[in-house]
Parts: sequence; structure tokens; C-alpha cells
Amino acid sequence: MSATWQMRGVALFVRLAYARRFSSTAAGERTLARPKGPSAPPFLTTMSEINGFPVHVVGEPSSRPPVIYLHGGAYTNEIVKQQWALVKDMAEQTGCEVHVPIYGLAPRHHGLEALDFVTAVIRSLGRPCYLVGDSSGGGLALLAAQAVPASVAGLTMIAPWLDLTMSNPEVDALEPHDPWLARAGLRPIAAAWAGELALDDPRVSPLYGDLSQLPPAQILVGTRDITMPDCRLLRDRVPGLTYHEQEGAIHAYPLLPVPEAAAGRRAIYEHIRSTFS
Repeated sequence: MSATWQMRGVALFVRLAYARRFSSTAAGERTLARPKGPSAPPFLTTMSEINGFPVHVVGEPSSRPPVIYLHGGAYTNEIVKQQWALVKDMAEQTGCEVHVPIYGLAPRHHGLEALDFVTAVIRSLGRPCYLVGDSSGGGLALLAAQAVPASVAGLTMIAPWLDLTMSNPEVDALEPHDPWLARAGLRPIAAAWAGELALDDPRVSPLYGDLSQLPPAQILVGTRDITMPDCRLLRDRVPGLTYHEQEGAIHAYPLLPVPEAAAGRRAIYEHIRSTFS
């Protein structure tokens, strides 16, 4: 099935409005150096602090297992209103509390610091949780599941950034069709996030890590997204992974104002509910 006209329209808007942020190495460096905006939610939450970083909690207290949501933004952009909207909807549709750790961003912060923070949040819950992440947050969610597998009961990754090297040869043919992301601009951001680590270190690039102890996992990705080739690799390496590939969809499509997003969100909520049923 081809993309809806709404998806095609959003793809055109994204190409005009955002693609320049990743169009070249210099553009990526400017994106990396851009001042960070506020990360406060547009609605009331409860908030605590772990390792010096805030953690927001959305939803009513529940006996159901908690969800942790890790936002995307190429590890250098703050959480935005579309991600907060997904968090609120997720809490309402699943009946789970959703915890949102606001991890530090590149270039001031790096991957090991974020992973230490997220695993501390997981341990603070005292019971198994479900991880959800989009884009870079999807990669961080997989890293956390690899780091503390006994504490993670389920995992959803929305177009995850799985490999900071971005060396999959299948990306070459796909990149011209992605209206949003380009490797040239992402490379300086990846280097800043890795810090002193190699880009293929499994502590920042989960595709190189241990995939043998993962909980029930799910991926959603579009066919006009340069993360798709690595998502397919992960699908092929993890037996039983639930894989959704949306024809014509662009990056992180369940967060977008398009008809395809509704089906994507339903799949996420169903996976969360089925994990704990």
C-alpha cells in the first residue's frame, strides 16, 4: 500500500523545514551547537530527580508495570510536543504510568552518561518495566535492555538509531529518498555522543551488543527512513521480534499527524498490553 497524501505532504514539509539540519557535516555541527530549549511537558506531571536529571511521570498510579519512554532527537535535540503527546496517549491507552527521563544531550553530555542514568531510573522502579523509545531514544532503549535485561519485560523501538557508524551499505540507495535524515550531518553528532568510545562500541551502538537476552521486542519503521536497513538487520538477528514496516512512511511516523500513525500507535499499545497480560 502506498503512502497517504498526508504522509506525502508531511514528507515534503520535513524536507523543506528540517532536512538542512543534516544535509552536510557543517550543518550537523551547527545542529550540535544549537542552544537547547526547555524540556518541560505541556501538561502537569509529577517529577523526581535521579543522577541530577529530571524524571517526569505521566498517568495515574497503577498496579500495572511502568513504562519508560526515551525521546529521540539525534541525541542533541530536546523532547518536543509530538513526543509528549505520544506519552500522554500511551498512559491513557495502556493504563500504565509512563516515566520520562530527560537525559543530557550532546555535545555537553555523552552516551555512557545517558546509559548510566537510564539504568538508574530502571533500577529505581524496583520491578520490571517496559521500554519505549523513538529514533535515538530507541537505540538508547535497546542499550538499556542489554545492560539490565532482568529488569526489562518488553521493548518497543520506533525507527531506532542502532549503529552510530551508519555503515550499512543498504543505506546508500535509500538515503536520497529520506526527506529528513542524512549521514553527513549525523556523523559529527554521533562522534560527540560516543565521546572517547569507538562508534561501534556496543555501549553506544546496540547493534553490536548482546542480542541473546532481549525481552519481547517490537520495531516500527518506514520505508523512507535511513534507519530501516539496520532495523531489518536487527529483525533478522532476533528471533520472535515483532516487526512493522510501513510503506512510504518517513522517520518516526507514529509521532506524525498522518493516518499511518494511528495504526502504529495501536500496535505499540497492543504490544505493551500483551507483554503484561
